Amino acid sequence: MCTAATYRSQDFYFGRTFDYEFNYGEEVTVTPRNYPFPLRHQNALTEHYAMIGIAHMAGDYPLYYDAVNEKGLGMAGLNFPGNAVYSKVQTGKDNIAQFEFIPWILGQCANVQEARVLLSHINLVDTPFNEKYPVSPLHWILADKEEAITIESVQEGLKIYDNPVGVLTNNPLFPIQMFRLNDYMSLSSESPTNRFSADLKLKPYSRGMGAMGLPGDLSSASRFVRVAFTKMNSLSGLSESESVSQFFHILGSVDQTRGCCQLDKGEYEITIYTSCCNADRGIYYYTTYENHQITAVDMYRENLDSDSPVHYPLVQGEHILLQNAVAGSAEENQ
Repeated sequence: MCTAATYRSQDFYFGRTFDYEFNYGEEVTVTPRNYPFPLRHQNALTEHYAMIGIAHMAGDYPLYYDAVNEKGLGMAGLNFPGNAVYSKVQTGKDNIAQFEFIPWILGQCANVQEARVLLSHINLVDTPFNEKYPVSPLHWILADKEEAITIESVQEGLKIYDNPVGVLTNNPLFPIQMFRLNDYMSLSSESPTNRFSADLKLKPYSRGMGAMGLPGDLSSASRFVRVAFTKMNSLSGLSESESVSQFFHILGSVDQTRGCCQLDKGEYEITIYTSCCNADRGIYYYTTYENHQITAVDMYRENLDSDSPVHYPLVQGEHILLQNAVAGSAEENQ
């Protein structure tokens, strides 16, 4: 399961966690403007906005999990099993396969408003990439610095919802997730006051009792509430380092720890990677389960007018700084 969020300080940030029991060899991938995106049911996108994000490279084709384009528009697909329904090809529509959706939108749209126009003509179809990569049941968050929307392709058709919290997890349907926030309207970052009974002398018994009642389990419904509360009460300085650090703290509130979410056959879901992209500057930051050091890839250090994607394997293995190491010692290089 996964969680996506937006954040604003001086710049606009967009990112997500990718939670699963194993990775697919995903890489930070920069797709330049002249890479020809082949499309199954439409003409290829031969010229488009450049984008950066996490993708699995299937040959030279980037299968994006999430990405941000050079205009600052971000999009991420999150697991949506049991609810995602895709269509067959329809005449008179822009028939886009599920795996083409992120580059189709980010390649052509500078903001959410432009995407709304494109979405009015789209038909998400159930064409798989190939036999090895079947169709994934997803829904999506799409956001710029001004607004965010959620896109769900369900039995009734394509649904587009305003997303005022700028957060998305998994099931249930997005309107149900939003409605559930009503159950937590009494949450506060302040220490609680006694509303239990005027006849009882109840009072806080320690510091740090803000957000009493915030759900702490790993279900997608609880993660939605937790990240929405954390993000909407979050404060940081305006600098890049302060903002990036704060964003990782926001998504850190829903980190999946190995051993806490057991799946079939003794496997466990973990947070494979956490990302934070400065959408204004095109810098993609990430950490992995085994590497908490923040690593960055700057889209603008690449040739964005080329026709070949550039991709970087995720840096794995914990990087530990031994603060009192002797220069050049073995300990320093561990």
